[in-house]
Order: sequence, then C-alpha cells, then structure tokens
Amino acid sequence: MTPTEIKLRTKSRVLEVAFDDGSRFELPFEYLRVYSPSAEVRGHGPGQEQLQLGKHEVGIRAVEPVGNYAVRLVFDDGHDSGLYTWDYLHELGATRAGKWQQYLDRLAKLGLPYPTVVPPRRPA
Repeated sequence: MTPTEIKLRTKSRVLEVAFDDGSRFELPFEYLRVYSPSAEVRGHGPGQEQLQLGKHEVGIRAVEPVGNYAVRLVFDDGHDSGLYTWDYLHELGATRAGKWQQYLDRLAKLGLPYPTVVPPRRPA
C-alpha cells in the first residue's frame, strides 16, 4: 500500500491520505494523536497503553517523510515520536469508526466526558 497524495488541512484539523488502491481517508488530528504508534502511547507491551486525554484541539505542525515507508507527524503538543507507516495510516482510515468508538468507550468506562480537559502545556 502506497500513498498517492497526502494533504495537511490545518483549518479542518484533518490529514487527507489517498492510496494507490483508490482509497482516500480523512484522518482527524485528534484521532491520529490518540492512536499514535509511539511507545509513549502504545506502551512496551499489552496492557501498557496510555489513554490520551485532551487532544481534541491538537494540531500538526509538520509531516516529515521517513524513507519510502512512513511519515513522522509533529504535533503541536510536542509529540513527534510515532512513525506512521503507510500500512498503519491505511489501517487507521479503514477502521476509523470502530477505533474511535473504542476510544469513546474507554473514556465512558472511566467516567470521563468527551471532549476531555486539555492538560496544561509542558514548557518547550
């Protein structure tokens, strides 16, 4: 799976990605941040995932290519350690509705409202 087009839409907070199979996805910045493939979010094994809160206003400052297989998204909350492979971006697009519902269900189970409170910014 290879992207044919990637557009960063900062006003609508969406990363638009088109693939060579004809699929096209609009991936909200918040969704991409919540499902970052980084160890900070995923942990180092099952059960170590860190629930991301207060990301509904997150922005993306840059989309940096990594070889021919991925991009690094630089978020305005300082997060930039996840490498989004083409396959992972496609998966996020294809499973967006289900994954987003899982996120909302996790919040509800913890009694947290959506959107969650934005945590204070760390000094840069």
